[in-house]
Amino acid sequence: MMKGIFITFEGIDGCGKSTQCELLKDYLTDNGKDFIFVREPGGTVIGERIREILLDKKNTQMTARTELMLFEAARAQITDEVIRPALEEGKTVICDRFFDSSSAYQGKARGMGMEFVSDLNMAATGGLKPDITFFFDISAEEALERRGKRGEASDRIELAGLKFQEDVRQGYLELADNSDGRIVTIDARLGIDEIFEVIKSNLEGKI
Repeated sequence: MMKGIFITFEGIDGCGKSTQCELLKDYLTDNGKDFIFVREPGGTVIGERIREILLDKKNTQMTARTELMLFEAARAQITDEVIRPALEEGKTVICDRFFDSSSAYQGKARGMGMEFVSDLNMAATGGLKPDITFFFDISAEEALERRGKRGEASDRIELAGLKFQEDVRQGYLELADNSDGRIVTIDARLGIDEIFEVIKSNLEGKI
């Protein structure tokens, strides 16, 4: 059976990627496409338990190295248990965050080193990479304003502050510049429908 396509959505907290994930899910459902949707960290029993640890605001003593290793552990589990089997069955896989998040958040913003994190990403996924990644670019200030308007509670990572989020954004921009076209950068200030049109145009002929 033909291998399915692996689509990931990335960006700083408040960029609007989750909204676009929902639109793509609806679009694929309406068009009778066979797909699954997962999120990182999470998506498995083990992954969801790790997610609780990672995002718990009480875990203030967590070191950057511990944080990174927990993300990679959750990633290894979801790759082996869910993503790779679905792709082998020919399904489209949509993932809200994947290894680019670790490169940007832990590699760049936490100062762990993007090359170091990239090596760990490949170990965790067994070399599996997304076929296409949509990066929703927005400033940290604008993203914070959006989250405030929605009344969203901040988790442990979101509480790291504006400079941290802007460092994450710069990490994503570096990744996009060196992705050989895998990462499609989208101006997240555009309207919701405009953004989705960009996504559909980039997926044309692929799904």
